[in-house]
Amino acid sequence: MKLQNITYSIPWNLFLITIGSIILGVGLKAIVIPNGMITGGFTGTGILLFYYTGFFTPGSWYFILNIPVFILGWVFISKRFLFYSIYGAIVLTFIIDFIQFEIPMKDLILATLAGGVVIGAGVGIIFRSLGSAGGNDIISVILNQKFGIRIGTYNFGFNFVLFFFSFGTLDTDLILYSMAMSYIISQVIEYFITLFNQRKMIFIVSNTPKEIADEIMKKLKRGATFLKGEGAYTGKEKNIILTVANTFQIKRIEEITFTIDPDAFLITENTFNVLGKGFSKRKIY
Repeated sequence: MKLQNITYSIPWNLFLITIGSIILGVGLKAIVIPNGMITGGFTGTGILLFYYTGFFTPGSWYFILNIPVFILGWVFISKRFLFYSIYGAIVLTFIIDFIQFEIPMKDLILATLAGGVVIGAGVGIIFRSLGSAGGNDIISVILNQKFGIRIGTYNFGFNFVLFFFSFGTLDTDLILYSMAMSYIISQVIEYFITLFNQRKMIFIVSNTPKEIADEIMKKLKRGATFLKGEGAYTGKEKNIILTVANTFQIKRIEEITFTIDPDAFLITENTFNVLGKGFSKRKIY
């Protein structure tokens, strides 16, 4: 089975959702709740309801809040995404209520950092699957699919509003720590989402573009495209090489380029995501 096809297999997606939910649950129950902090999204809302009412458990509140959101997932995304998300919500609910230990931390700054990294890693792993853990994740995917809004950016914005309305009802210091943790979570989520997709886009301006492109294709098995350009000073037309490579191939491309043409001009840029033959396959929920 090809590596790209594995991402669509049921066992692989259930594995990602399960591992991510376990990590997320540990972050919530063992770090966030013992320190009196809250997270954003539906997990944070569930924790707030638990703090206020004392009824049910944070996991039970989380699952109850998910019920209307599941309908949105069914309508706007797909049945497959919905079933994966229901599974994720059930696993997360069970993990939150099952975990009875805490990771002792006396310094709230350390708790903020640890909570942000652990929760962000858990959510990021879940987002590598074709499902979610329910709640705000479903809304994030809908907005990302329909409007191209980045998942981490939306989560941070939603959480900022949630924390803003928490002022006056919770301890101010804890809310500020929670906001800082929310930012860390959003950054870690984005990192995990782009972990295997990020590549380097390289432009090469040279008087020997054909030779350089041939060597890149021959030695690195990377494709290359010629873009038509014109020198601003000389007015001469020339072919500009465009290629995409991973981090480990950059130095080899530099070596190939400047060995053939010491006067070449090479530009390297980060890319958020690369889809297509030889790279990642477009994820369809």
